[in-house]
Amino acid sequence: MTDRLSRYEARTTGFMLALALLFIVVYGAPVVWSDMPPALRGSFEAVNWAIWAIFALDLIIRTGLSEQKLRYLAKHPIDVLVVLVPALRMLRVLRAFTAAQVLVTRSGQLSLLKSTQAIALATGLLILIGALAILDAERSVAGSTIETFGDALWWSLVTTTTVGYGDMVPESGVGRFVAAGLMLVGISLLGVVTATVASWFLGKARSAMEEDSEAEQRSTDRLAEKVAELEQRLAEIHTLLVSERDSASESSGGAGGGTGQAGS
Repeated sequence: MTDRLSRYEARTTGFMLALALLFIVVYGAPVVWSDMPPALRGSFEAVNWAIWAIFALDLIIRTGLSEQKLRYLAKHPIDVLVVLVPALRMLRVLRAFTAAQVLVTRSGQLSLLKSTQAIALATGLLILIGALAILDAERSVAGSTIETFGDALWWSLVTTTTVGYGDMVPESGVGRFVAAGLMLVGISLLGVVTATVASWFLGKARSAMEEDSEAEQRSTDRLAEKVAELEQRLAEIHTLLVSERDSASESSGGAGGGTGQAGS
């Protein structure tokens, strides 16, 4: 990633996230409010296409700023599909899941609270998106059991959590496609929850081990200091004893010499 591309994405991430959240509103309102006045529905559709145009422009700019353009496009298939196939407009809301990344990376240290907030936000958005998508696909299908937004929310919650009571089942091909995607993402979210909690406990255990290791090292250092101090004192005592012995020897030697001279 080039420096220019990094700076561009840093400046526009918040704006594109806001557009993704706005898209949920302009897409979801006509789905929930089925008898919306035609003029208002047309306004929402115009905003919808404006958001698509901004996403297309954003992809063009990001591709132009990248060094390896084809490789960049290959790494962002969702963005490419959203631009090339406007019918896949619901994929635009995947940008909203970057809110989880914002919550986690706002500080340099990952915490269980921030991870929980991120997962809760992603799960809530996923359930809402799934409900809107399935209601849009199933409401006009004959024999469908998903007829209201409440039905869609319940179905989305049950499907995301992989419970699957079976009281509501998609009848259309598009609805089943939405269900398959929701199941896969739901399983992934459950894996993220498990991994986050496990990582938090491992981090706590690692911190405790590091604290114990540091405490043990401090004890070892203090013991080494005491031993060194004791050795120094023993050396001083030894030096003092040797000095006293030498002094005593010299004194006795001098006294012996004086006695010899007196005798002669």
